[in-house]
Amino acid sequence: MAAATAPSGVSLQEATQRKLRRFSQLRGKPVAAGEFWDVVVITAADEKQELAYRQQLSEKLKRKELPLGVQYHVFVDPAGAKIGNGGSTLCALRCLEKLYGDKWNSFIILLIHSGGYSQRLPNASALGKIFTALPLGNPIYQMLELKLAMYIDFPSHMNPGILVTCADDIELYSIREFECIRFDKPGFTALAHPSSLTVGTTHGVFVLDSFSHLKHRDLEYRCCHRFLHKPSIEKMHQFNAVCRPGNFREQDFSRGDTAYLQLDSEYVYTDSLFYMDHKSARKLLAFYEKIGTLSCEIDAYGDFLQALGPGATEEYTRNTSNVTKEESELVDMRQKLFHLLKGTPLNVVVLNNSKFYHIGTTEEYLFHFTSNSSLKSELRLQSIAFSILPDIPQWSGKTSCIIQSILNSRCSVAPGSVIEYSRLGPDVSIGENCIVSNSNIITKTVLPAYSFVCSLSLKVNGHLKYSTMAFGVQDNLKSNVKTLLDINLLQFFGVCFLSCLDIWNLKVTEELFWGSKTGLSLWTARIFPVCSSLSESVTASLNMLNAVKNNSPFSLSSFKLLSIEEMLAYKDVEDMIAYREQIFLDISLNKKQSYYSEIS
Repeated sequence: MAAATAPSGVSLQEATQRKLRRFSQLRGKPVAAGEFWDVVVITAADEKQELAYRQQLSEKLKRKELPLGVQYHVFVDPAGAKIGNGGSTLCALRCLEKLYGDKWNSFIILLIHSGGYSQRLPNASALGKIFTALPLGNPIYQMLELKLAMYIDFPSHMNPGILVTCADDIELYSIREFECIRFDKPGFTALAHPSSLTVGTTHGVFVLDSFSHLKHRDLEYRCCHRFLHKPSIEKMHQFNAVCRPGNFREQDFSRGDTAYLQLDSEYVYTDSLFYMDHKSARKLLAFYEKIGTLSCEIDAYGDFLQALGPGATEEYTRNTSNVTKEESELVDMRQKLFHLLKGTPLNVVVLNNSKFYHIGTTEEYLFHFTSNSSLKSELRLQSIAFSILPDIPQWSGKTSCIIQSILNSRCSVAPGSVIEYSRLGPDVSIGENCIVSNSNIITKTVLPAYSFVCSLSLKVNGHLKYSTMAFGVQDNLKSNVKTLLDINLLQFFGVCFLSCLDIWNLKVTEELFWGSKTGLSLWTARIFPVCSSLSESVTASLNMLNAVKNNSPFSLSSFKLLSIEEMLAYKDVEDMIAYREQIFLDISLNKKQSYYSEIS
């Protein structure tokens, strides 16, 4: 790579801060033609999620937190079978056609996939991954604002078409001052980031055409021979995707998804977002309208991009090893897509000074917000973001992270924990590596280390109720068993789930789990109390959590109990937004009073 005017870490930080400043200048103001996206689309999994997204977008626009003069849409997947982000892409194209007719031929469109239920980061489950709060900005940025900021330079160098991205990842990059990333070639264009071979096994990997330059540059336009989806290290070598060390300059890839890339290591180029021109989008839309209904999951990366490039073969269509559920139609659907897209070029924008971060799990969330991570430095994430709280000491290079919350001066929060949209009273002690979200804890409480607590407002039979999910941050909510006889294999806070049920005085019956009985998990277990107030709800759930930690009985048999999945079905989005708004107003008033007392 050619020498830069600043070390790579510094230039990356400077480039990131420039984008944030530019976006901040656009918030709440009408954008000029060609300056920003014509349309921003967010996908939702169902009508409940769609409503939640629409309400939050409406609030953001009302408070002038987003650029104005842009069409913001939420498109919901059709009811029925899960269709994956590839299916959601096809549905979004049809929605655009219905709304705009031929007009969308000339639009620059951003499509953000946010239709999942975030089972690995459940504080994002109720209101959506794209609305995950970040310790940044005033008003607080959420993932949506960060996405818009990081892509701020794209629209003015893009031909009509669609940029496709996901809600829980962050791409940071630095290029030379007079360079720009262009999305102006026919077919598909994808960003590529240097990564270790280990990271490549969980991402898409580009097999690039040979490169004549002796040294890599920060920005390179390359052609892709073929695309491999989550390949083994053996396959990366077999298809010549692996780049040899020697030309690459050392960079700090600490704990991004580009992690562990060393100067003397072999490396590959992995994917993040991609663009498709309008002609390719129309081809996919015509295909979708011809088949009518989807009955299997399609991956926008694995099933679209693997069909592209001159070296693409049909072999991948029969490989279902990376598929969570194999439907009989999947192979047939992949083959149809392969023949539809075969011969379409895949252009790659190689960003050698870039990082790709994922914030979709409790572990990633806690690490990036509370440790001295590269992301924290590059985005200048704050330990205290728009909050009222006592002085909280740093410890061993770790801090706690407080986002739009009000903490009493006598409460304590241990390092490594994140508190968001919450109120903590006196005599509340939060242990290390906890997540507390949307909660009101007013009674004397000692929250054990590695606890997860998130409260939801519910509308049950027309009445406002509250329920709080509480478990361990390392618990696997997706892990499931087939029969009641096997629930001893599930673990709650590291304890056998069967033992927990004994502690809570609950019987093992079919009614213990909600919904389909084919997969029994902590996600569908009816173990969380429903209460009349937010604080009562938190207290009841913390009692059940502490009962397990201390191996002391706490009966749940007198409560109405819900699973997390049920809570999401009953969620009252308006009340949750109103709760957050009240915290915002209280903090704003406090800061205003503090300001006037300082100057008087």
